[in-house]
Amino acid sequence: MTSEAFVLWFEDLKYTDIPQVGGKNASQGEMIRSLSEEGVRVPGGFATTAHAYREFIRHNHLKDILAEETQALDKGERSLEQVGTTIRRALRHGEFPEEIAQVIREAYAEMCRRDGADAASVAVRSSATAEDLPEASFAGHQETYLNISGAEDLLAACRRCYASLFTDRAINYRRERGFDHLEVALSVGVRKMVQSDRAGSGVMFSIDTDTGFPDVVVIDAAWGLGETVVQGAVDPDEYRVFKPRLNEPGLNPILTKTLGRKEKKIVYAVGGNESTQTVDTQEAERKRLVLADEEILTLARWSVIIEKH
Repeated sequence: MTSEAFVLWFEDLKYTDIPQVGGKNASQGEMIRSLSEEGVRVPGGFATTAHAYREFIRHNHLKDILAEETQALDKGERSLEQVGTTIRRALRHGEFPEEIAQVIREAYAEMCRRDGADAASVAVRSSATAEDLPEASFAGHQETYLNISGAEDLLAACRRCYASLFTDRAINYRRERGFDHLEVALSVGVRKMVQSDRAGSGVMFSIDTDTGFPDVVVIDAAWGLGETVVQGAVDPDEYRVFKPRLNEPGLNPILTKTLGRKEKKIVYAVGGNESTQTVDTQEAERKRLVLADEEILTLARWSVIIEKH
């Protein structure tokens, strides 16, 4: 796959493309490319590449700013907060080279065509990568923007993702591990938005993360968009499934279903400057489990397929 592309579709990606699109986007592409035929359903989309990020830096003459600010931090001449604020502002105010902007607009237009929408709603997620640092993990250090619609709003969200490569937390993480800030790049994943604010979402683990026990799938779910669960902002429902009995006919291998309080949820915002909003859940929602048994079992089977792959 060419390293000079600015945008790559998820269905064309595989896990070995981490240097171009980061671990998060490469994993998404690997699932779509390899596991769709096994029934695993993953939202489609595309990723901007590390090459696009580096061209953005070059076009806006930002390399010197990044170097000067991070060196001033290392020398104790400026604080972490000052350096992070300066760099993020510079990245947010940068402009895409027209060639890259047009490629992103065209990819978004193709997403709209596939979705049958004039302005498809997308999730815009950051995926950091460092070609010479395969051992590095940047998960959770960058930002995500939900319910973005329209090509120009998408470009603005991409710039905000670039800026999030220099959150105070991300800068400090790289400093502590001796990573060169200029060697790290950022890919932006643009995914079809699943309107789970009308239902529920959450996270799933193919092992018990507390004990390391490998034969249990653990699913956390809450109403609305999944960011509340990811951020630990709600007490979600928890479901545990015994993997070895998943495919035995006549058996229900769900071990436990624990009702969470689920006091808040994130939903699409209508009007205003924000794309999402946090609201209180209704009493009936708090008293009801998010997932039915068949949904729990389907998700658990997908978890096993992904784990085996």
